[in-house]
Amino acid sequence: MEIVNQVSLKDKNTFGIDVQAASYTELTDTASLPALAAYDEKRVLGGGSNILCTGPVSGLVIANKIKGIRLVQEDEQAVWLEVASGEVWHDLVLYAIERGWYGIENLALIPGTVGAAPIQNIGAYGVEVRDTIAWVQYFDWNDASFDTLSNEACRFGYRDSIFKQELKNRVFITSVCFRLPRKSTVNTSYGAIEEELRLAGVSEPGPADVAAAVIRIRSSKLPDPKVIGNAGSFFKNPVISLQQYLDLKKEHHDMPSYTVDESHVKIPAGWLIERCGWKGYRKDDYGVHAKQALVLVNYGKAEGAQIWQLSGDIVRSVQEQFGIELEREVQVW
Repeated sequence: MEIVNQVSLKDKNTFGIDVQAASYTELTDTASLPALAAYDEKRVLGGGSNILCTGPVSGLVIANKIKGIRLVQEDEQAVWLEVASGEVWHDLVLYAIERGWYGIENLALIPGTVGAAPIQNIGAYGVEVRDTIAWVQYFDWNDASFDTLSNEACRFGYRDSIFKQELKNRVFITSVCFRLPRKSTVNTSYGAIEEELRLAGVSEPGPADVAAAVIRIRSSKLPDPKVIGNAGSFFKNPVISLQQYLDLKKEHHDMPSYTVDESHVKIPAGWLIERCGWKGYRKDDYGVHAKQALVLVNYGKAEGAQIWQLSGDIVRSVQEQFGIELEREVQVW
């Protein structure tokens, strides 16, 4: 394992921000983790699709390159797969679809690695990854030990988990075990999927059909990071009380919402941002994407600090107009 000093992270983060890492290494096996525990300041880099670098990165950046997919258990109903945390998430989705397994097809084309999936509890089009996770294995930097958490112990919430709370910056996720049904029904509850399937002439969709529809939808709305630097959705969809929603609905009759429970609803952050006039905004080399207001972009030479300041301006304008505080999804380095 080689540790290199002063490495550019420009091609290692999807925003394409050109900053230097003080030290950098690529991790290909879990056996090397105890040796890295001695470093006081460590940052784990997966696909680089959920970070915004606002300046030179101090300490050691550990690029997760641990690979492997192992069939742990199977029966007539499902398969259990242990997947190394450095595997590309979308590649896992395709792997499951090729074998006719259900559960993660709605999460197609989400960028990043498998190790990041439980941290964020990634979700899209009516599905969250927590619905398929059996357990998560990790390495604890503090006591240099390996351990396992069950699904329940991970305390998954909306774009949240124990890995973003008590265990934040304390553990390195080494693998995730997924339980994927052999037979199930696909989730087409989001209207966009149903419409896409209708246009494709698919009346009895399977996992591959749903994934193909999701890929077409995402590709039409979200910019390719290889063309325009971005980290996908920059903000979470806020959850507000039903009463606050009803009060806002009196003034904003077309405000969309999704039921969370009897007393809370989720409001699309993109709709709020667009209503505040930010969609398509551009200043110098940074701005808000013209097709999706949730996506902040780097047109070439933007600095991370500029994008961060823009996100703050957006948060303030939504707060002022709607009384709703947006929360950023992207992690700041």
